[in-house]
Amino acid sequence: MIENRSLFILLSGRGSNFIAIHEAIRRGGLKASIAGVLSNLPDAPGLLKAREFGYPVHAIPHKGKERRAHELAVEAVIDAAAPRLIVLAGYMRILGPEFIRKYRHRILNIHPALLPSFPGVHAQKQAFDYGVKMTGCTVHFVDEGVDTGPVILQKAVPVYDADTLEDLEARILEQEHRAYVEAIGILLDSEWAITGRRFAGVGIAK
Repeated sequence: MIENRSLFILLSGRGSNFIAIHEAIRRGGLKASIAGVLSNLPDAPGLLKAREFGYPVHAIPHKGKERRAHELAVEAVIDAAAPRLIVLAGYMRILGPEFIRKYRHRILNIHPALLPSFPGVHAQKQAFDYGVKMTGCTVHFVDEGVDTGPVILQKAVPVYDADTLEDLEARILEQEHRAYVEAIGILLDSEWAITGRRFAGVGIAK
């Protein structure tokens, strides 16, 4: 039986994390494949890049559709691709509980802060305005809450006195690109378990 190492990408914007994952696969640093890229916005820049890279591309607009009806259309495309993991790369849609239950512990997201601090939108600005000296990014599984799923990996980013918000955002994004690739590699290459909220690797997969 051939091991399934495929990813399915959901995005709504430029997809910089998707591009970082693509580059890691292209260079051989991440042993995975991308089974498809889907956006709720047909003109999303990330979707244009996916076409350029030669991936199967799907646009399923959400406007005018009931949320569950939209998700069922998305699920049909994902199920046809049969990926091992679903990777949110700036997908600006809240996923419903039925979708999350169906793909439990297979949906990944990256958040630009060290959860549980600064969940929700504009996390970089939240951290900057709060005056923290350390922030970062978190790769986590998606659950029914807002940025509350089990944490897979985190990377810390210092906040310097001379930083502007744009400086901090750029430094966090650089670590996001590294963290997402690393976390996907852990999930594909290691045996792991989730106990309660705690994610733990238990060895290299055979």
